[in-house]
Amino acid sequence: MKKRPHKAGIERLCRLIFVLLILCFGVACAVRLCLAAPQTQHPVPSVLKPESTPADTIYHLSFLVTAINLAVFAVVFGLLVYVLIRFGRRAQDPNREPAQVYGSTQIELAWTVIPVLIVLVLFLATGRVIHGIQDARRPDSAAEVTAIGHQFWWEFRYPKYGVVTANELHIPVSDPSHPSPTFLKLLSADTDHSFWVPQLAGKTDLIPNRTNEMWMDPKSTGIYLGQCAQYCGTQHAKMLLRVTVETQTEFDDWIRQQQKPVTSTSNELPGQRVFEGTACVNCHAIEGTSANGRFGPDLTHLMSRSTIASGAAANTAENLRLWIQNPDAIKPGSLMPAMKLSEPDLDALVKYLKTLE
Repeated sequence: MKKRPHKAGIERLCRLIFVLLILCFGVACAVRLCLAAPQTQHPVPSVLKPESTPADTIYHLSFLVTAINLAVFAVVFGLLVYVLIRFGRRAQDPNREPAQVYGSTQIELAWTVIPVLIVLVLFLATGRVIHGIQDARRPDSAAEVTAIGHQFWWEFRYPKYGVVTANELHIPVSDPSHPSPTFLKLLSADTDHSFWVPQLAGKTDLIPNRTNEMWMDPKSTGIYLGQCAQYCGTQHAKMLLRVTVETQTEFDDWIRQQQKPVTSTSNELPGQRVFEGTACVNCHAIEGTSANGRFGPDLTHLMSRSTIASGAAANTAENLRLWIQNPDAIKPGSLMPAMKLSEPDLDALVKYLKTLE
């Protein structure tokens, strides 16, 4: 028995509505997952929660691009639904073809002019954002930091203060009434890296033999998480970083603490001798000792950091001991060699490192 024409049309319409509902449900779920932030101690690294001028301008640009994309999608999908319903195969005449249209000036103008206008709008909006970020004025109150990407950790240098640290960047908050942004000079010690803290700024690459720059002016204090966003080797995924934004007073206190020399008591001298008598000195530096290596992080104030291994583990005595004895247990493929120390030497070394505050 043949289906009635109107009944077949209703069935096709129901199928299209069902597909559309599933699509809308999927989009709603995706948006919900993006907006839902798990309850953690620190802010989630999300581009949807900008806390700095560069991140905020990129955020608003992304909304414009998304709105245009959704409008194009709605028009194309609506036309597709209309064509399927209006010109779908009819049960009473399955071999009928719709009228063929050739040489329509109106249609050709529409599919040429409209895309050109869309691309022009996107080009102008993107160019405006790029110009505003890259050509921003550098005030006298701006802080300056040199960030160097290594496999697989971050080195931060404060030329004005003579401070060197690793993996955890400290910068002052920027008061909107008296802006004090932080400008970063980005260098690479080996291969391509990319500095990305989503809530503070966009991605900027670190390229060997080239100097790039970026800046951020965080509006509120806190810890902001970031990541190397350019594949740089085995442990790229664990080349993490964190930015601690502090009040100016807290930042000045941190700088003074980092400038203090290291002092060791007689109880820590055995561990210092182990450190200076092994290959540790070839990669690491500790002020006041013979260690002056540059291949690994500066350990002068190691215990002032909350993490080790570029954020892969909390900075505890147990993790520090494991990291020295078997780095692959925390960060497989890292360039840190296993030291294979005896138990007494390992105990003495960990005890010494715990004093480096």
